[in-house]
Amino acid sequence: QVQLVESGGGLVQAGGSLRLSCAASAHTFSHYNLGWFRQAPGKEREFVAAISWSETYYEDSIKGRFTISRDSAKNTVDLQMNSLKPEDTAVYYCAANRNPPVIWRATFRGGMDSWGKGTQVTVSS
Repeated sequence: QVQLVESGGGLVQAGGSLRLSCAASAHTFSHYNLGWFRQAPGKEREFVAAISWSETYYEDSIKGRFTISRDSAKNTVDLQMNSLKPEDTAVYYCAANRNPPVIWRATFRGGMDSWGKGTQVTVSS
């Protein structure tokens, strides 16, 4: 069973930073591509970023502000979020899937191998 547990959400002022972390089992970390999605109130879930062992892929709206990385010592996938904006407010979900990151945005609605329960990020203006 693929289990993912997010942490690191919270309340931050616009322009600030947060670092999200998603803990996975050793098996999941080694055999799956990992990434992040978000869902704002009243909106559909959207792709944010994903990472394999060889590539990263980002949604255009967060390029240059967010960085996704894998920590092999901790079996986590992290999302460093800088220059946060009020429109970044959402519940952020970690996900795992065997598809390459480049197609996650187009294919995730068809199902991912696993979702975390989410962590709330609130950016005040």
